[in-house]
Amino acid sequence: MGSNHIQLIDQYDRHLNYLRISVTDRCNLRCLYCIPPDGIAKLGHGDILTYEEILRLARIAVNLGVDKIRLTGGEPLVRKGIYEFIPRLTALPGLKEVSLTTNGIYLRDNLEKLRSAGIKRINVSLDTLHREKYEKITGYDGFQQVWDGIRLARKLKFQPIKINVVVIKGINDDEILDFARLTLHEPYHIRFIEYMPIGVANKENILRHVPDSLIKKQVSSLGTLVHISKNTLDGPAERFRFQGAPGEIGFISALSNHFCATCNRLRLTPTGNLRSCLLFDQEIDLKDPMRTGASDNELAQIFLNAAFTKPHSHYLASENSILPSGHMSAIGG
Repeated sequence: MGSNHIQLIDQYDRHLNYLRISVTDRCNLRCLYCIPPDGIAKLGHGDILTYEEILRLARIAVNLGVDKIRLTGGEPLVRKGIYEFIPRLTALPGLKEVSLTTNGIYLRDNLEKLRSAGIKRINVSLDTLHREKYEKITGYDGFQQVWDGIRLARKLKFQPIKINVVVIKGINDDEILDFARLTLHEPYHIRFIEYMPIGVANKENILRHVPDSLIKKQVSSLGTLVHISKNTLDGPAERFRFQGAPGEIGFISALSNHFCATCNRLRLTPTGNLRSCLLFDQEIDLKDPMRTGASDNELAQIFLNAAFTKPHSHYLASENSILPSGHMSAIGG
């Protein structure tokens, strides 16, 4: 391609080395904060990128300096052929890490396949430690499946195992300490994520938002939090651990303490759009140019354009903010 010297660096000098790829809009759960009550129209087969197309775009992105890819959805493990696709992705020269975000429903029975495919790091979305509440949040009685998957991942030495907890007022904010206590005896990385009102037509759901400061205050009641320095492949979490604890705690605060200044990511949606910011609706199409004969160099230029148009920051917490209209399942989280 001849573009190895070109890097995805935006106009604010952020090096975009992290690509999140949403391989499907489909999910086997209906989480309260993700899927609206009346559901979402599913994309047609021809609307989503093929695995060959994803691999081509991933290869171009790696040539532009991307060295970390995370597979998301929807739920990535519901897409047919995913276990054959992953080893082809992890084999791309220049990639330092391919990780997976999953709801964990299919995790227990497929961990060996994921490990042999080159996945070492997993993020599991789990918003409660109670079976009945899990069913209320997700619409499915699957807590034990997910928990068994997490326990087996530990036995199989996946590292790190991150547990993503979206904290929602009146739903699971009474479990913050229970999740934090897990890190005292287990090597899990608990990530407390501020609830983001994506895909709603008004700001009513912001009332469900629990600010990062309140989450931290609760967690700190268990003991002194020791700050952990980030490495180059880390995500946006502000990392801590309790003294001597095997696990760690992270805070991801997109609203009250956003990390825009250090954001290093682009998102590829299932329909082949590049999104430079989760909380901005602007997307740049890659699928149509690719399917109408665009060269690798031309597709690389689209990546570079997306990097250049990446906003300095979002304004979701501002008084006059405009909520993004897309649903998290269609964007890739």
